[in-house]
Amino acid sequence: MAKTPAKPRDRGIWSLRIAFGVLIVLLVATVWITNILLTQRFTETTQQRAEVRLTQNAGRLMAELRAAANVPVLLAQNPTIAGALNSGDHTQSSQRLAELVEEADASSARLLDAEGRTVAALDRSRLGENNRLAAHFVEAMRSQMTVFTLEERDTPGYTFSYSRRVEFAGEVVGVVVVEVDLARLERVWAGTSDAVLVMDSTGRIILATEGRWRGFTMEDALDRESPLSAIEQAISATQDWRSVPAEAYLRGRAVMYSETRVPFRGWRMASFTTYAGVRERVNAVLALEITGFAILLALLFGVSNRKTASRLVLFQRESAKLRQLNRRLQQEIAERQKVEKDLQTAEQTVAQTSKLAALGEMSAAVSHELNQPLAAMKTYLAGARLLLQRKRPEEALSSFQRIDDLIERMGAITRQLKSYARKGGEAFEPIDMRDAVSSALAMMEPQLRAREVKITTTLPEEPVMIYGDRLRLEQVLINLLRNALDATKGREDAEIGLLLAQGETAILSVRDNGAGIDDLDSLFEPFYTTKQPGDGVGLGLAISSGIVSDLGGQLTARNGPDGGAVFEVRLPIVEAGAQAAE
Repeated sequence: MAKTPAKPRDRGIWSLRIAFGVLIVLLVATVWITNILLTQRFTETTQQRAEVRLTQNAGRLMAELRAAANVPVLLAQNPTIAGALNSGDHTQSSQRLAELVEEADASSARLLDAEGRTVAALDRSRLGENNRLAAHFVEAMRSQMTVFTLEERDTPGYTFSYSRRVEFAGEVVGVVVVEVDLARLERVWAGTSDAVLVMDSTGRIILATEGRWRGFTMEDALDRESPLSAIEQAISATQDWRSVPAEAYLRGRAVMYSETRVPFRGWRMASFTTYAGVRERVNAVLALEITGFAILLALLFGVSNRKTASRLVLFQRESAKLRQLNRRLQQEIAERQKVEKDLQTAEQTVAQTSKLAALGEMSAAVSHELNQPLAAMKTYLAGARLLLQRKRPEEALSSFQRIDDLIERMGAITRQLKSYARKGGEAFEPIDMRDAVSSALAMMEPQLRAREVKITTTLPEEPVMIYGDRLRLEQVLINLLRNALDATKGREDAEIGLLLAQGETAILSVRDNGAGIDDLDSLFEPFYTTKQPGDGVGLGLAISSGIVSDLGGQLTARNGPDGGAVFEVRLPIVEAGAQAAE
């Protein structure tokens, strides 16, 4: 069977496709090679500039140190200062010291007597400080030259100072101390794009734009800033364009590392420079290349469009068929619009049904929650009647007070149930779970007295603080206690135990020695109950589980190893710092 020869139209389409493919391959190759070459070139330029900036920063550091080194010599040789230290009259010492320091263009100076006590200072709050054991005092008293000391402050950082002893008539009468404000250089370095640090001869960081680095070696500082996961993220984020290996990683970003020697006590200065500037310059060139290739592609599209114009005649022949299809589509659209209207009507019906169901569930919840205080009120009223008959009005007044508290609680319950539809923590506050347990036991006191039930309560001595709504937490505890009472109904040795403990979370366990739970999976479903009709509607545990979830915790149930059921309420505790903030 003979092959069908290719049509000129097909050959033209394939030619355009090949041309597009060649251009795309050229674009990828050009961008790839340009990226490698320019990245290497701009990286070298950025590295050189970083080294120049590092050299300049080292020069500024040496200038600060040298300028401050001459000040102690001038102050120690001043006869006024030496005479004041010899005579012990320092009424004008601070003023004179300020004048001399201003002339020497220094930032800070102090005058110590032979016992190490500060007798004059620019900062008057430091007068009277005892420096007897300070390194700058001890070393200056031992040496005849100006002494430089580096001392760690109470706050993160170091104090740099020059000190020199002052002599009068051949006797040492005190020490003059001039502090060097190198923190000013840190603030200047912080305004640049580099991260700069200075290390002493032992490798310990003494100056840094990152305050957390001070006191650590450079390796330890980088480990604190760039954990392994951050390094892995940096490698994965930059390996697609960097043609040079990163020298270090800072906050998960690849950086260049530069180091120079400071001609002072073996100090070294280092800096970290990001590759951001390199990337921006390379991207600018790559954008120009991509723009050029885009113009070529546009030209090819123009040629393709000219050839497409010759095929418009063929498309006109098919326009009639398209119009016919269009009419059919319009009919289908009209039918679908009708179906959508019917669907909207059905959705509105379902929404209305859902609202009615929610209204019924809320009514049942209100009835369930009000049954508890109503039952307690009935018991208190009976007790008050009996007390009045026995002419014990003061005790009857106590029952009436409890009834009044129950009425307040009923009002609070109705207000609380009104807000069930909206979830919010505007009423949340730090509360002690021990108080909530005690309050719930007090609420259940009439029911507990009516039954011979042994109640075992274990509460810690320390507060168990959580963040929540005390009223809603008490509702949960009362529901669990009522369920425990119902579960032990009919047992002569009925027993209920409450255990409150705290660790990473606060855990409240309510245990009974009833018959246990048969269906743990459906226990917290709404309207699920094992009670007889009229004894409950099955909403207590469902509401309690919802309340605990709103408080950020979890309500679970299990059967005890010795029988009975165990309910556990787990809630996050309030940390000490958060509690103090509240």
